[in-house]
Amino acid sequence: MTLLLKDPEATLDYSVDWGADYLSGDALAESGWTIIPDEPGGVTVVSDRFDLLIATAEVSGGIAGRLYRLTNHVVTIEGREDSRSIMLRVEKR
Repeated sequence: MTLLLKDPEATLDYSVDWGADYLSGDALAESGWTIIPDEPGGVTVVSDRFDLLIATAEVSGGIAGRLYRLTNHVVTIEGREDSRSIMLRVEKR
């Protein structure tokens, strides 16, 4: 799991490259993102997108000093499902 720093005022893209070591001839059919904790003033997914191999979320907000788990859950064309997470520590920079 990756740990990244994020400023609460920044809006940034975070991606998971599923083709790097996983899909091998398969491709993404569905992609969704969740954030834990889901709280007022916390990190939010502004928008998301995916292509055959990479899922991306545009993320904003967050409360300084808090840690958030940004999880991407995918379903492939062949029906396989998996999730990968990114940990975001929000700090005023």
